[in-house]
Amino acid sequence: MPSVKGWKINLQVCYDLRFPVWLRQSNPAKPSSAPKKTQPEYDLLIVVANWPSSRSRAWKTLLPARAIENQCYAIGVNRIGTDGNELSYSGDSMVVDPLGEALHTVSANEETITLTLDREMLETVRREFPFGDDANHFLIQS
Repeated sequence: MPSVKGWKINLQVCYDLRFPVWLRQSNPAKPSSAPKKTQPEYDLLIVVANWPSSRSRAWKTLLPARAIENQCYAIGVNRIGTDGNELSYSGDSMVVDPLGEALHTVSANEETITLTLDREMLETVRREFPFGDDANHFLIQS
């Protein structure tokens, strides 16, 4: 898993957003005599997408859902404009916090921003809502 300045990052593409089990935080901590605790695999989910305008509602719903269920920040970067097949893309890029709140959104414009993510907020959410400890742990097999 890549990391930058101590932030563990999960990089995904477009369609993967529709499959929560592929993105699920599921790395159990090493066994011990202490109660089972989950050690999150990543802190930041980044999804680069070609999500058409006709399905923007799903994009704007699924990205916050993945942030909430994985107790991580999520950044979704989606294209804008029209492609060679006349499909329209509205952008709707966003940065979402672990509670599903959009920290920044941008529609059909090109934009570059700098945003500082709050590590303390992330750790507080994980500490106050430790539902990951109750999740079933499993492996995806092909």
